[in-house]
Amino acid sequence: MKKANLTATLLLACVALAHLLRLIFGVQVTVADRFIPMWVSAVAFLVAGGVAVMLWRGRR
Repeated sequence: MKKANLTATLLLACVALAHLLRLIFGVQVTVADRFIPMWVSAVAFLVAGGVAVMLWRGRR
């Protein structure tokens, strides 16, 4: 696996983990006085995790 692919895989896995932890612990996020709903983290977890898995499986 090239260094760039490995770096992207690890970065996306960390992002997915952060979103999963937000879902588990129920952390509220506010950006510019706007509440970010939990479903946004659920979608982000699926997308980031899915792309990380695709990169990991396509390492050959």
